[in-house]
Amino acid sequence: MAQALKAIKGMNDILPPDSARWEWLEDKVRTLMARYGYANIRTPIVEPTALFVRGLGEVTDIVEKEMYSFEDRMNGDQLTLRPENTAGVVRAVAEHSLLYDGGKRVYYMGPMFRHERPQRGRYRQFHQIGAEALGFAGPDVDAELILMCRSLWRDIGLSDVRLELNSLGQPEERRAHRQALIAYFERHRDQLDTDAQRRLHSNPLRILDTKNPAMQSLVEAAPKLMDFLGEASLKHLDAVKAVLDANGLSYRINPRLVRGMDYYNLTVFEWVTDRLGSQGTVCGGGRYDYLIEQIGGKPAPAVGWALGVERVLELLKELGVQPDTPAPHAYAVIPQAGALPRALQLIEGLRAAGVSVLMHAAGKEGPGSMKSQFKKADASGARFALVFGEDELAQGQVAVKALRDAQQPQVLRPLDDPAAWAAELLDA
Repeated sequence: MAQALKAIKGMNDILPPDSARWEWLEDKVRTLMARYGYANIRTPIVEPTALFVRGLGEVTDIVEKEMYSFEDRMNGDQLTLRPENTAGVVRAVAEHSLLYDGGKRVYYMGPMFRHERPQRGRYRQFHQIGAEALGFAGPDVDAELILMCRSLWRDIGLSDVRLELNSLGQPEERRAHRQALIAYFERHRDQLDTDAQRRLHSNPLRILDTKNPAMQSLVEAAPKLMDFLGEASLKHLDAVKAVLDANGLSYRINPRLVRGMDYYNLTVFEWVTDRLGSQGTVCGGGRYDYLIEQIGGKPAPAVGWALGVERVLELLKELGVQPDTPAPHAYAVIPQAGALPRALQLIEGLRAAGVSVLMHAAGKEGPGSMKSQFKKADASGARFALVFGEDELAQGQVAVKALRDAQQPQVLRPLDDPAAWAAELLDA
C-alpha cells in the first residue's frame, strides 16, 4: 500500500467548520470595502521574479531568503510565487494603464508564499487581505486607509491592537540618514551580528528592524531618520496625524518602524499586538510613491496596507471572539427512500426561494431511523426539521417542526407551493 501523501509543511488545509470563520471575515471585508469605495482586483499567483527583485529590493529578507522561485521549463523565464501582492497590483495597474482617467482604489484577498520556518501565525503559504489607493498623493488618503483598518477591527470585534506610525521621508532624506547610519554602525562594527554586517553598506536601514536582543541598545542609540526629514515630509506626517487626532485614533510614533520592503516612502504604519508572541504585526502598510515608476510604469503616487488573515483569526480566537457560523434554515428528515423524489422537489423549491436546506443523505443500508435523523437535524443547528412522513406525503403536505422552541407547535405545509411559505422559515 502506498504511503499516504500529506500537505507540505507550512501549507495548511482550511477545513470546515474553521473555513466558516474565513468566509465570515472575507464577507466583513467585502462589506467594508464597498463602504469605502474600493473595487476588487485579482492578480496571478505567479509573477516574474524580476518584479519582486526590482520592487522589494535585492537585499531584503524576502528576496534573499524567502521567495519560492523557479525556471519555467517551457521558455526559461524566471518565475516566483508571489511573496506579497502590492508589487503585483502595481504591475497590473501599470500594464493595463488603469490610472489613465484618475486614481483607483482596489482591494485583494489571496494566498502568498514565503520559504521560512513555520510557526504560529507565520506559514509558508499564508493569506493576505490588502487595500491599495493608487494615483493619490495627499496625506488624506493615508489617514483614510488607517481609519479603514480601525473600522474593520470594530466590525469584527477585534481589540487589543495598537497603531504605530512613522515617516520614512523622501529618497534624498533617506540617503543623508543612510550615510549617518553607516558611519555610526562602522564605529560599532564589533557589536553587529552577521546579518547586520552584511547589510551595513547595502541596506543599513534594515539593521534598525533587527530582532536580535543583543543589538537593541545599539539600534536605539542610532541616528533617527526623523531628524533628517525636511519641511514637506514633516508636513505630510503632521497632516496624517491631524486626521487621526480628529477621529480620536490613538497612535505611537515609532522612529524605528521601517517595514520589510524597500519601496516605502513618507507614511509607514503597523497595527501590532502583544498576544501573538514574536508575530506581533497584524497589519502593516504605507506610502510607495516611486514603485509604479520603478517597475516600468508612468510615475504615480500610491499608498496601501495588507493584513495577515491567519494572524487576525488567531488573535480573534485568543480574544474569545466567536464569529457567527451559518446554520441551515431547515433539515430535511426523509424516513423512506420512496419519498425522495417528492422531497427533493420541495427542497429545491425552498432553496430557489432563498431557504438553506440540509438534506439527510441515506447510506447503503437506507435512510436510517427517525431518531438518528432527528439527532443529526439537531446537531446541524437548523431551526426547523422538514419531515417527509408517509402520512404527510399522502396528503400532499410536509410537517414543519421547530427544533429550537419546544413550545412551538408542529405545522403542515403544502408540497406544491413552497414559495408561499418559505418566508416562515427565513423570518423565524
